Amino acid sequence: MNVLLRPLPAAEESAGRICPRDYTYSPAELARPADFSAGTLYVAGGLYGNLAALAAIEKLAAAERTPPDIVFNGDFHWFDAEPGWFASIAQGVAPHRLLRGNIETEIARSDDIGAGCGCAYPDNVDDDVVRRSNEILARLRTEIAPGMRAPLRDLPMHLVAQVGALRVGIVHGDAVSLAGWRFAQDALDAVRHRPWLEDIAKSARVDVFGCTHTCLAVLRDFQLAAGRLTVINNGAAGMPNFSGSRFGLITRIAKSPSPHAPLYGLARDGVHIDAIAVEYDHHAFLDRFLKRWPEGSSAHASYYRRIVDGPDYPIAQAAPR
Repeated sequence: MNVLLRPLPAAEESAGRICPRDYTYSPAELARPADFSAGTLYVAGGLYGNLAALAAIEKLAAAERTPPDIVFNGDFHWFDAEPGWFASIAQGVAPHRLLRGNIETEIARSDDIGAGCGCAYPDNVDDDVVRRSNEILARLRTEIAPGMRAPLRDLPMHLVAQVGALRVGIVHGDAVSLAGWRFAQDALDAVRHRPWLEDIAKSARVDVFGCTHTCLAVLRDFQLAAGRLTVINNGAAGMPNFSGSRFGLITRIAKSPSPHAPLYGLARDGVHIDAIAVEYDHHAFLDRFLKRWPEGSSAHASYYRRIVDGPDYPIAQAAPR
């Protein structure tokens, strides 16, 4: 298995770039029997404390003919660095299936191991971005009581769902790490990573991976020697994902067509795999964000422009080729 692991940090400047050893797992762990079956599955990674987006996801679910299974696959906390806001997010996601992302993992630790935000940012991410993410994580640890944070450590890192004929591996990062980046758009499109996809397809024995973490959406479908493999990364449910947009994004995997027009998607083996817009109340979210993270704060510097204008990333780049 071609798995690149970063060592635990030897110095403080590694915080935010390393992948702690307890983030890693074998893709063979996903070859287990499915944890649950669903007719319709929503995968909503990267809510980032956006209560308006949470309400919009619940509204999407209510329009389905049968209630979907919703999985919040990590990073549902982030901007909610005040006790009341944090508690509202925790209460809102509690009825659904939850995975921990790097944010939940790091704020739940009783001791700081030096991983910072746990994002395992690659080298092409600017040092200032890494520093600010570490500062946001530190603020969460300071503002939120340990008793509110501790239960997050018991959440799993991955789930396996059966949707029709397809086995779906639900992760936060990639097939080997909670904070892995190999399901990012640029990595999936790189020919040099094709042997790794072959390896994990053989080991995991899943048909579809649903993920988030990289904060940019992508859907790719591969014909491999090990069989067909689909990877869909929803980017962020709680922030804009595309240039000039103000909506979040979730993944819908279902035996029936979506009642909501997909931004893009594909069908395979009788199952629809789609990216669905989360049209949340932009002004409500922005107002709450600015009250907690005004100009001059770390989160404002890193995220304000994305929240109001979207990232420099067109939908065409995410859609399957």
